[in-house]
Amino acid sequence: MNQRWAVLKFGGTSVSTAERWRTIAALAERRRAEGLRPLLVCSALAGMSDRLEAMLALAVEDRHEAALAEIVQRHLELGSALGLADPEATLRPDLAELSRLALGASLLREAGPRLKARVMAFGELLSTRLGVAYLDGCGIPTAWLDARTALVARDEQPARARTPRSYLAASCDHDRDEELRARLAEEPAAVVVTQGFIARNREGETVLLGRGGSDTSAAYFAARLGAERCEIWTDVPGLFTANPALIPSARLLRALSYEEAQEIATMGAKVLHPRSIPPLRRHRIPLHVLCTDRPEAPGTIVSEAGPEGGPQVKAVSSRNGITLVAMETVGMWQEVGFLAEVFACIARHGISVDSVSTSETNVTISLDPGANALDGAVIRDLLGDLARHCEPRLIAPAASISLVGRGIRAILHELGPVLEAFEELKVHMVTQSASDLNLTFFVDEEQSERLVRQLHGLLFGHAAESAVLGPAWSELRAGGPGRESGGPGGGFEPGDWWRGRREDLLALAAGRPPLYVYDAETVEEAARALLGLVAIDRVLYSVKANNHPGVLGILHELGLGFECVSVPELEHVLGLFPELDAARLLFTPNFATREEIERGFALGARVTIDNLQPLAAWPELFGGREIFLRLDPGQGRGHHIHVRTAGAQSKFGLAAEQLDELPALLDLCGARVVGLHAHVGSGIRTTEAWGEVALFLAGAARRFPAVRVLDLGGGLGVPERPGQLPLDLAALDAGLRRCKQANPGVELWMEPGRFLVAQAGVLLARVTQVKQKGEVTYVGVETGMNSLIRPALYGAYHPIVNLSRLDEPATQVAHVVGPICETGDILGRSRRLAPAAAGDVMLIAGTGAYGRVMSSRYNMREPAGEVLLAKRGATCTTVRGDEDSGGRNVAGHPPGAGRGRQGG
Repeated sequence: MNQRWAVLKFGGTSVSTAERWRTIAALAERRRAEGLRPLLVCSALAGMSDRLEAMLALAVEDRHEAALAEIVQRHLELGSALGLADPEATLRPDLAELSRLALGASLLREAGPRLKARVMAFGELLSTRLGVAYLDGCGIPTAWLDARTALVARDEQPARARTPRSYLAASCDHDRDEELRARLAEEPAAVVVTQGFIARNREGETVLLGRGGSDTSAAYFAARLGAERCEIWTDVPGLFTANPALIPSARLLRALSYEEAQEIATMGAKVLHPRSIPPLRRHRIPLHVLCTDRPEAPGTIVSEAGPEGGPQVKAVSSRNGITLVAMETVGMWQEVGFLAEVFACIARHGISVDSVSTSETNVTISLDPGANALDGAVIRDLLGDLARHCEPRLIAPAASISLVGRGIRAILHELGPVLEAFEELKVHMVTQSASDLNLTFFVDEEQSERLVRQLHGLLFGHAAESAVLGPAWSELRAGGPGRESGGPGGGFEPGDWWRGRREDLLALAAGRPPLYVYDAETVEEAARALLGLVAIDRVLYSVKANNHPGVLGILHELGLGFECVSVPELEHVLGLFPELDAARLLFTPNFATREEIERGFALGARVTIDNLQPLAAWPELFGGREIFLRLDPGQGRGHHIHVRTAGAQSKFGLAAEQLDELPALLDLCGARVVGLHAHVGSGIRTTEAWGEVALFLAGAARRFPAVRVLDLGGGLGVPERPGQLPLDLAALDAGLRRCKQANPGVELWMEPGRFLVAQAGVLLARVTQVKQKGEVTYVGVETGMNSLIRPALYGAYHPIVNLSRLDEPATQVAHVVGPICETGDILGRSRRLAPAAAGDVMLIAGTGAYGRVMSSRYNMREPAGEVLLAKRGATCTTVRGDEDSGGRNVAGHPPGAGRGRQGG
């Protein structure tokens, strides 16, 4: 009963590999050596909750077997990696129960919140079964605790009136539990493993604590056990001034008070769930946020006192997917009880309101999707009820941008430059917390990322280290200050082939920068990696990513096909390779004219249709043709809203409800559908995305008996910022092989672009001037958004180094800017560089995709030229490049007979 407990929570990425479980075992032993008894609270494997949810949705349609098999296989593979003799036996009872529940959903043709909670609980149940078996095998006596026997949800509503929230986002009491302490004191095992995310209600039914609920579970257990500390182990070493995955210059927050940490978490910091703070604050249990990858890093300590200091902004947080409801009526002015009626209406729908702003004729509220199950039906019903009191208007998708800290009202006069960032934006609502811990702006979601970068640069770009502010995320990943990664002078972990070709690059830069340089070896290496995927029958390169003839030549020689989105792209490819087999050419236009579609057929390409109108309006074009259809899975993915290519807000693809109209149109045309295509977005590094697309297309293929190809699109992401992990191709291949086995007789195709060329390209530009304005340093280079528009358009991050001084310490923090007459002409903010001088060559990495192809002649400035760097040992460094005004290519050789502006 006097045991000293330490509660350690491990998230999905922390329990998904054998290597991470070795770290968990070492941490458990370390806490035991410190005289603490560890209770390990474990999440489901990374992405597993999404997979279970998707599997249940498929079960309702009686087509869940492949998804269920994939879930089973993923756990068995981890069990084998952990060295378990018979992982199937370890998991058999749980897997049998999961299979029965899925079968029940398929028979009932429905899956309500009660069943959904039971199914999704298996993510945590399965991961902890494997964990206990592994730790026991390591010689650490370990007990398995069912969290549902220890955590009981509050009875907020009677059983008959329970809403989905009661089952999917429950909360629990967190009083100290002497009975639980006594029960665990009698357990002889040294370590206890339990589940996050799940609890039970008073009737004994399984309930969930909402997404991110494992953090909250850990806090509940710490409070109920009277633990000495609670540790949240995740993939970043603490809380930061911004999301480090978005802003590598985000600074570690060394120490925070409970109130500050909760505000940062509430306002969007995903590393910590906001509901995990109150139980710890009530019992004064310190919280340590730590990194499984770097267990030696100090992380963030959250405690009652927090650091001393006056008013200060400590973080810029953002949340996407916000729904706003604006309620307008003159009738509310001086009306008694209007707000009471409106909020009673909202409460009847079981919806939690986040922020509120009021005026004489308008009340606007925000609904956080993290706290509400906001499907279309719920929103429609809510708006219908509100219409009896006012004129409700939905504003979505929106984002909240919050300045979080302490004493915000006292420093409003210092925030003038920060507020100027909102000058040309549509701000839907502004709120300032009663606790004086945040100032929040609600804007359109597409503005979110760019705005966060801008605000963070203004607030923290030149801040010194202190008791609150620690080193930048990029410095922590690199192992020390003075570089982003990979050595002196700054750099980047993946795709840094240019370090070994520095002299070649400097020689090219001396000839005629600005210049894009593409590395042939890197292009070939990426292509061979994709060609090695067993599950993929055909890889077609997305020409829009980079159309340089030399790059296309490499891919052609390796046997890749080409996916084109315009007639000029088709003609460009066929001009380079006139004997190209038509089977290697796919035409995927969007809102194309009749003439374009007709030309695509004439050139021999396979044509993809993504709208009903061409079939209805020009049926004679399709008579006897074999075509592909592009379908919309309903939800997009990707690194920015502008690259998410599915969902109602995207212009691409046929919506699911349009499929019923297709058979009649196809009969009218005489066309035959032989392939189905879907593409959900760009820059995706989570492997389950393509498995979900494959399952979606396989289900749709049942409508079209001639379909033999499922085209999964592209969007395979590459690491762009320090610390990002590459896409796990082996896991991707394994998942797709299982999907293919469940759908025999079909081919799987992919259309990658960025994956093949992004890391192969760098942009070289000479420094023109260096300018100091107050505390801000600007390094100007000879080209900008006219050559590389991605930072201005998407807020994209590209590593930047001073190539001329690559071996010198990166001690200068500067904005790298171009010469274009636009404030947004910034290639990189607050970058650590070796001190730059006029004439130095700056290298901007990861620019092989969507760089030169998106360039312009804005301000009448020529964009950067292009060069392909041959393999090492080749007789000529420059294989293909642009011609300059003197008729020479950049290597000084006579121009070849290439098409258009590009020399041979």
